[in-house]
Amino acid sequence: MPSLPPDSSDSPPPSAMPSPEALEASRPAMRPLAWRANVGLFAATVASCFLTWFVYDGTADRARHAAQFTGSLLAILLAHEFGHYIAARVHKVDASLPYFLPLPLLSPFGTMGAVIRMRSVIPTRRALLDIGASGPLAGLALAIPIYAWGVAHSPIVPLDGSGSVELGDSLLLRLLDHLFAGPVPDGMDIMLSPVAFAGWGGMFVTMINLLPVGQLDGGHVAFALFGPRQNRLAQWVHRSMLAFFFVSVASFALRDVRAGLGLWRLGRHIDNSLFWLVWFEILAVLGTFATRADNDRVGSRTRLVSVLGLAAIAGTFRERSSPAIWAAWLLGLGILLAMEVRGGTLRRASTLLDHPPTGAQPLGPGRAAIAIATLLLFAALFMPSPFSM
Repeated sequence: MPSLPPDSSDSPPPSAMPSPEALEASRPAMRPLAWRANVGLFAATVASCFLTWFVYDGTADRARHAAQFTGSLLAILLAHEFGHYIAARVHKVDASLPYFLPLPLLSPFGTMGAVIRMRSVIPTRRALLDIGASGPLAGLALAIPIYAWGVAHSPIVPLDGSGSVELGDSLLLRLLDHLFAGPVPDGMDIMLSPVAFAGWGGMFVTMINLLPVGQLDGGHVAFALFGPRQNRLAQWVHRSMLAFFFVSVASFALRDVRAGLGLWRLGRHIDNSLFWLVWFEILAVLGTFATRADNDRVGSRTRLVSVLGLAAIAGTFRERSSPAIWAAWLLGLGILLAMEVRGGTLRRASTLLDHPPTGAQPLGPGRAAIAIATLLLFAALFMPSPFSM
């Protein structure tokens, strides 16, 4: 995922589009290519991914499975990041090599992915589209065949109801399962092989990156397509994530009420729906690092402490039906959202997720079609509930 440099205090407002010539003249010279830190982080990520699978795999072939998973996942992530890097170099945008982020055991993948630092302004919307779309498209070019091969070699096992993690589904995943896994009898399910899980992880990461918000890949593509109008669209997309959290919890709870189960499983439903609430706040945190939004009064530390605390409580008490616990939890969420309304991303005047300006030159029909197709991929990859138990 590429990130642009933060806006400087004398940057023009998004509505004032600088010319490509002015942006070109303002760009610093390309810096010498540094690589030692990148190689070190990549090696640490290889070890982290391998260790994570090795620890959690309960079979006798854990070392072989860990190697299959690590090789498959990192091939997808490398394709994604070097898609961005090569496109940046083609457009003469000063970009770093990818920085991989190891996270052993805490992440189911052993990594938080990777980032590329864009150290100069992207001069045109065409360059912005090429750089933003190249990563997801290159990653999917590997993730799709890797998942197809992996799911074709995955066993069909009985559903045992043991509380295992259920992975999210999407239109694209359903199509690949239908084509390569074959029919799954009632009471059975596919147990993804290490290679298939790596492919699933690659598509999950791509889905997140294609959210048309801020400086995610989808935000770059959408800004290249829509220009400054994207800043308003990003606000609505961001708020829809919060709405989706509430709709998910309400739909699960309503189903239980209709079945005569009451609300005693409310904690489980909140925990299974938390993904979108957490990402609602994470995107706001990323916005504080990427821009200088002077009108944001909540702050990244408050957001992180609040949402991680809510997630920890929900995970700890997910099977507890105590009304006091969940009333207090909802009160804490209400306070956080009230802060966002008064001084954060839920203010209409918030600029936290605005995209930095770039040249106003139109994309042209060919690139516009690529931008639309790239954004449509988000719909094909969308998982309403990526993880549930």
